[in-house]
Amino acid sequence: MTEPMIDDTLRQALWIAVKISAPILAVALVAGVVVGLFQALTSVQEPTLTFVPKVGLMLAVFWATMSFMTATLTGFFTGHIIPLIAGG
Repeated sequence: MTEPMIDDTLRQALWIAVKISAPILAVALVAGVVVGLFQALTSVQEPTLTFVPKVGLMLAVFWATMSFMTATLTGFFTGHIIPLIAGG
């Protein structure tokens, strides 16, 4: 295995990680901003108010995108990692 092959594999793996985590992180960001605005507008400073909706939405998005995540990881491993291992 040459150095450019390792670099390419690492670049693809990092891109897969970004693609898989983007929906959950985007929902966490939007939920945090919305709840933060709500707290700023109403002067309610309850710590659980930020935690519970964010975790609930992240779990819902994780459940909804689980098939996409699994298909992406499976495709990466069967298309790129396993041939590298089998080829030496």
